[in-house]
Amino acid sequence: MSFANATITKKANVYHDGRVTSRSIVTSDGASKTLGVMLPGTYRFNTQTPEVMEITQGACRVRIGDQESWLEVKAGEQFDVPGNSSFDIEVTALLDYICHFA
Repeated sequence: MSFANATITKKANVYHDGRVTSRSIVTSDGASKTLGVMLPGTYRFNTQTPEVMEITQGACRVRIGDQESWLEVKAGEQFDVPGNSSFDIEVTALLDYICHFA
């Protein structure tokens, strides 16, 4: 996947002591995304707007909001997170992702 004529924010978004990093982009059609990498570990993120997390490399387990069960997700798959919610993610192998914001 490529994003022609996208605007990229130079400064990295850094979370969890540098174990999660991303760069923000805005595509030519105005869509906001982040392109990022997560090192193995367990993390929690809060959302403001709905997000679609597209996994491009690696594998993880995800628990969305107050759900009790975990969802296994691997490269080529994605998961949705509602706005004003949260998700826990357990990264089991280096994870490369694209976060699509609504």
